[in-house]
Amino acid sequence: MEPSEEKLKREPEMHLRVVGIVKSPLKEPSLVANSGDLERRSRMTGASKGREVISELVIDNDLAGIIDGIEDFSHLLVLYWAHQVDKDGRSIARAHPMGRKDLPLVGIFATCSPARPNPVCAMVVQLLERKGNVLKVQGLDAIDGSPLIDIKPYNPSYYAAEDVKVADWMAQIYREIAQGKC
Repeated sequence: MEPSEEKLKREPEMHLRVVGIVKSPLKEPSLVANSGDLERRSRMTGASKGREVISELVIDNDLAGIIDGIEDFSHLLVLYWAHQVDKDGRSIARAHPMGRKDLPLVGIFATCSPARPNPVCAMVVQLLERKGNVLKVQGLDAIDGSPLIDIKPYNPSYYAAEDVKVADWMAQIYREIAQGKC
């Protein structure tokens, strides 16, 4: 049974608490919503290339105890809010992945784009160190100033999936990234 628009309007309002902020060398999003689709504005290069990015997750001082013990993990699942996605960008239903017109037009939930009704992004990162309320991580694609929603220790037995299938176009993107073409 599909939820009706009327039922969705009666649902309770959700409230998220920002637990910290991302400090990153990435200052602008490389992918933005534009004219009802996605547009790639820049390619990541050098130190800002994908998995090489070093960022800091600065936890609010009044919540510093919330990360006690996190340094015992090598990787974290970071959830953050893509705060620069505007209202129009949150209404995109279908898009070309990574703004590439050579890839099929798919529903936004079939992409990892931050342009979505709720611009919540998730990424597994390597934890390099903890200093007080600051976690230094590698591999986060969040731009500077992104609000942190949650951090979880990455547990491969909990999050792992077997026989994972991805769309052919996504496999193509992964190959191109591995070859340095993306």
